[in-house]
Amino acid sequence: MDKKNSDEKEIQQLRNRFCDLADKSFRQGVYTFTGFLGLADQDIFWQEEARIKYAGYCLNGGFEGAERLMVRFGSPEELGYEADFPIACIRICPLARKFADDLSHRDFLGALMNLGIDRSTLGDIKMAEEGACLFCLDSIAEFICENLSQVKHTNVACSRTEETGMILTEKPDRVILHVPSLRADAVLSRVYDLSREKSLELFRAGKVYLNGRRCDNGSKQLKTGDTVNARGSGKFVLSGEPRETRKGRLAVEADVYR
Repeated sequence: MDKKNSDEKEIQQLRNRFCDLADKSFRQGVYTFTGFLGLADQDIFWQEEARIKYAGYCLNGGFEGAERLMVRFGSPEELGYEADFPIACIRICPLARKFADDLSHRDFLGALMNLGIDRSTLGDIKMAEEGACLFCLDSIAEFICENLSQVKHTNVACSRTEETGMILTEKPDRVILHVPSLRADAVLSRVYDLSREKSLELFRAGKVYLNGRRCDNGSKQLKTGDTVNARGSGKFVLSGEPRETRKGRLAVEADVYR
């Protein structure tokens, strides 16, 4: 089977999975959950949303602004109770900070994948003041804590934590942009200092996601609160109301995550 057919088969399997989970939730009166979904999988979910919204749904990644999200099917109004997402947070810290390598997101992810863990069990990995903060399925948390002992050449210790607000240190850079319009390609090119053509290439390559949905249309008009992910470049959130400058351009604020 060639790659194209293989990809199409995987996409169809994911579509079927969404439908099966929605149907189970609706028929049995229980909450059902997907694993963590990356941006491409979230886009497939949104393509199916009209068919499965009858069951009710909610998305969560363990913290506000998470990129990798789980979908919970089921409505509290219909089921009569609330159910937490089965998400655990693990703090991963070097045993000896003085001798630790300069570890990156890729280093932590590589060490986790070397444990033979399915990617869908892992959410975001956020760099913290010391080490990293990992969001994962609750069912895999104990295994990770017991088996993840080294990242790159650094010995680490893992422990579950609920104090995520204290250890998530990523802060966006707030920038003010002067743009001719709120077209997605115009704003993106200013945020990442790209030519308009380079910006359009990202849209054509399917690398731009607007609020979790793939955006192939660079002329799409952004609005306050929109989140744009450009794979390979980063993420930004349009914040504040745009205002017109004396030269007839728009001044907008954006929170940029590098």
